[in-house]
Amino acid sequence: MKIGCVKEIKKYEYRVGLTPSSVKEYVFHNHLVMIEKGAGEGSGFSDEDYIEAGAKIIETAQEVWAKSEMIVKVKEPLESEYVYFRPNLILYTYLHLAADEALTNALLEKKVKGVAYETISLDDGSLPCLKPMSEVAGRLGVIEGAKHLEKPFGGSGILLSGVPGVACANVCIIGAGVVGENALKMAVGLEANVTILDVNLKKLTYLDEIYGNKINTLYSNSTNLERACTSADLIISGVLLPGAKAPKLIKREYYKNMKPGSVIVDVAIDQGGSTEVSKATYHDDPVYTVDGIIHYSVANMPGAVPRTSTIALNNATLKYGLLIADKGFELAMSLSAPLKMGVNTYNGGCTCRGVCDAFHLELLEI
Repeated sequence: MKIGCVKEIKKYEYRVGLTPSSVKEYVFHNHLVMIEKGAGEGSGFSDEDYIEAGAKIIETAQEVWAKSEMIVKVKEPLESEYVYFRPNLILYTYLHLAADEALTNALLEKKVKGVAYETISLDDGSLPCLKPMSEVAGRLGVIEGAKHLEKPFGGSGILLSGVPGVACANVCIIGAGVVGENALKMAVGLEANVTILDVNLKKLTYLDEIYGNKINTLYSNSTNLERACTSADLIISGVLLPGAKAPKLIKREYYKNMKPGSVIVDVAIDQGGSTEVSKATYHDDPVYTVDGIIHYSVANMPGAVPRTSTIALNNATLKYGLLIADKGFELAMSLSAPLKMGVNTYNGGCTCRGVCDAFHLELLEI
């Protein structure tokens, strides 16, 4: 198969879809890999690294799109890339379609076979290709939240750990999934006073057994959410409904009782965000303030640490990408139930229930 990888054009996105190591694997499996010139530079990979791995360097993105049977990316295509869509093109990347009707319509109209990393799902419900970026985002969320609590960045001026004789910060983590667990690990390590909420009592029991009296666990309902939010200095929201829009759990009405200068890190922004005022931001201007509350909602948080993120992502996505390339799209779907769950668009139809529900589309069974 002809595999293409283009440079990401989203603002301040430095990750790349394929590492030289992944290229080497595709080439070993007798596939042709084409890399747009300079695509890996943001992650620290030179064109020479790709050439050494067996890739062919192509001057323009347009040529890579045109010559490839499967495009491997990181972020969802932007509007300027829709022109490259065509029937039977395989697009293998993060898509987050439930928050992007224009992209959904473009993929359907051009009959692109769209496979979304974030909906590839194992039997236990875990999301293997979303997990590494959720790990990065959860850990990075605490770091960014701590930074924006500093007064020069508009925050309340509180140090997460406190110091002897001074109280530490209150950190509220909404969702005990991969993002929440990784945020919890960081916040506890920084010696904050941490409360984590979820509806999964089994998961809360597990965390309680692991961390003991270092954390507080709460069942996630409106009463507990409001109390935790209003007492928090930093809120990390990592709620996720696979393939669907994120629920608006943090209500605007909470803000009047929240601490001025407190920070919300909205990791769920890729799926529309967790607050009623959510909007995506970029790394060069990552925050906005509503009612005295600072909102950090960068839609590609892991892009800030592209070397780590790119390698971690490839570790997870290579297996499924090789299966598509080796077996062809249809046979690969029949051989791998998790990969089949990743298909969001197919020959003009929507195959992901969450996306169908978001835009009132008919579900295509494949």
